[in-house]
Amino acid sequence: MKKSTKKYLIWFAIFLFVAVGSLWPLPSYIEGPGDASNLSKIVNIKDHPDKQKGQFMLMSVSIAQARPFTYLYAKMSPYYSIEPEEDVTGGQNMKAYEKVQKIYMDGSINGAIYTAYHYAHKRVRIKYAGIYVMSLMKQSNFKNKLQVGDVVVALNGHKFKSANGFIQYVKKQKYGEKLTVTYKRNGKIKKATAPLGMISKHRAGIGITLTDDVEVKPGIPIKVNPGQVGGPSGGLMFSLQIYSQLTNKDLRHGQKVAGTGTVDGLGNVGEIGGIDKKVITAKRHGAKIFLAPYVKPTKSVLKYEEGHKTNYQLAKETAKKYAPNMKVIPIKTFAQAVSVLEKQSNK
Repeated sequence: MKKSTKKYLIWFAIFLFVAVGSLWPLPSYIEGPGDASNLSKIVNIKDHPDKQKGQFMLMSVSIAQARPFTYLYAKMSPYYSIEPEEDVTGGQNMKAYEKVQKIYMDGSINGAIYTAYHYAHKRVRIKYAGIYVMSLMKQSNFKNKLQVGDVVVALNGHKFKSANGFIQYVKKQKYGEKLTVTYKRNGKIKKATAPLGMISKHRAGIGITLTDDVEVKPGIPIKVNPGQVGGPSGGLMFSLQIYSQLTNKDLRHGQKVAGTGTVDGLGNVGEIGGIDKKVITAKRHGAKIFLAPYVKPTKSVLKYEEGHKTNYQLAKETAKKYAPNMKVIPIKTFAQAVSVLEKQSNK
């Protein structure tokens, strides 16, 4: 074999190795520290600018399909984890997954606006619009009729004031009984009819997972633009940013305040995923305070989830190891978060 041919084959082999290692998709995803966004750049309230020093930061987790090289890197790095594709996307294609994440983010923002305006004693109305279709089960008879992102507004012509109303109505129907679903897609009202299937033992149903679609109408105009960030976990930090602008209260004391957690209509803070990665992100962006959701686990959870850790416990553990100068604070409610921050200082 000529030297030139041998050299060509070696270079081709190296190219092939690099290409496969960098580009070949694996059936898993890599989760790791993401970015931190300054919420004052995202939230804009008419006649209520952010005048305080410091930042409230929106934490994100980076998610990318694994490749051989990134898989090996994640194996060696304590900051990254390898997650099965099913656990990340729920079996949906990436387009549907991204749509679901946007729905969750929109819901998170609406919940934050309502919470902040309510606690700031500013006029705000909330209107229930229906339920979002978040996914469809394989055995659902509506699988080829409904799509992720559709908004169900009525069942057999009946409208309801909450997702629970929809659920209770379906529970009363029998297996094989035809059900007409009125839904909205791209602003247009449509209908789909199919028999109810058996979605679990002794229970008939449509075969969808859902979340509420609500419209929030605040008295003071507000715009929130999260960019490409999705998911429900920004509720607490959005609420704090909006509340501080509405009241002009100094909750940050010149510091960078990071945190995460959902917020419901009653101001309760809920747990989220990837909090350990968010602690690392917060450290990289100079946060000295991290607000971590704390939901007391039930006896059932402790019994069946061996080694269960609350968001707060995992965040505290991560900070102790990688960010010892960061103060991790357990948060149960929005009101508690405000109270805790009012007492903080630069010391």
